[in-house]
Amino acid sequence: MRPRPYPAGGVPTARRPEPGLSFGFPRMHLERGERRDFLPGLIGLLAGAGCPVVVESGIGGAMGFTDDDYRATSALVVVADQRAAFAQDVVVILRAPEDRLAWMRTGATLVSMLHFPTRPARVARLRELGLEAVSLDSLANDEGHRLVENMRAVGWNGVEAAFDALARTCPRLTRPGRGPVRVTVLGAGTVGKHAVEAATKYGNPSRNRALTELGLPGPLVTVVGRNVTDDARAMRSLLWSTDVLVDASRRSDTTRPLVPNAWLAWLPAHAVVCDLVVDPYLLDADPPTVRSIEGIPQGDLDRWTLPPDDPAWEHTIPRGIPAEHRRTVVSCYSWPGVHPEACMRHYQDQLGPLLLKLVERGGIDGVRSDGGTRERALWRASLRSWLPAVDAGPLELVRGTGGVRRGGKLTLATG
Repeated sequence: MRPRPYPAGGVPTARRPEPGLSFGFPRMHLERGERRDFLPGLIGLLAGAGCPVVVESGIGGAMGFTDDDYRATSALVVVADQRAAFAQDVVVILRAPEDRLAWMRTGATLVSMLHFPTRPARVARLRELGLEAVSLDSLANDEGHRLVENMRAVGWNGVEAAFDALARTCPRLTRPGRGPVRVTVLGAGTVGKHAVEAATKYGNPSRNRALTELGLPGPLVTVVGRNVTDDARAMRSLLWSTDVLVDASRRSDTTRPLVPNAWLAWLPAHAVVCDLVVDPYLLDADPPTVRSIEGIPQGDLDRWTLPPDDPAWEHTIPRGIPAEHRRTVVSCYSWPGVHPEACMRHYQDQLGPLLLKLVERGGIDGVRSDGGTRERALWRASLRSWLPAVDAGPLELVRGTGGVRRGGKLTLATG
């Protein structure tokens, strides 16, 4: 093993060429099923741009990678402990490290899934600590399309889990003479489109081939929008024969559910609810946020199949939320993480060019709202762009213009 420089305190650090941002990649240390970490390819990309990179020891281990796999990418890559990874100029971690933010130094930049619009307490904490941030879920092009996303994996992994559950709740799934499996998808956006595609193939091409070879009819998929979900009579008629109810909705009003808990009673007893949105209960926020399907639990990468007697019904649904009517639910905070390495290769390809742009600009201080396409995306996803929106009202990306609107004022980006 090649020698590493150590400061007086004994924590390994990378030698920093000037100029150059240092990057830290800590592990997430969340539920046991959360196996994702950024892969050696992304670390090597940044080191190749002249950036010292500190990765936490054990990174990638749950996907079969070793510390040596990361070291082998560049002499600028150091394997260290968690605190050292958090002590760099830019810290990159997929899910927000709520209890580790204080380990970052003032002025450092956190790059993570931060969900500024629905996490006001997180925004306030970042502000209190004097941290910069770029929210991965806010990175979008001038037309508003997300640049770091894995919507296909959300749709396919969630629907695959739903049919796995249906195979247990509905033994007739493989019996000769059955009719089509009926799937109802709420929402026709990007996730909804992937969910429809997955549902037509039982969530898994192998399962689709096996059931087709048995001569069984394929799923019958119905897609509904708000003009149907607002009609209780129409929804009752639809839910009465639904085997899998998929929530891929995007609500303009998060203060009320699309599907009240009482409506779950209209579903057959064997039906499975597939929660792709996994929106949180934020009852103390102003305005409050409730789940789009009322009274269902939230799962994670340790356990995403939640039958009606699962403890998650008691532990993840706030008191006072109606939850009397229950069906088996599949729900996961991060559906792409079901297949972790494929997910992280996808994110690596999307995030790499954006991080290189951050390096090129010398960090978030050099990122301009009127720069090139990637630079504008970084600016819009930054905390310093979001904070004026918090103070001055909602920030709206105006599609097709590259500009933003606050109140009635439109600001156009150039370059």
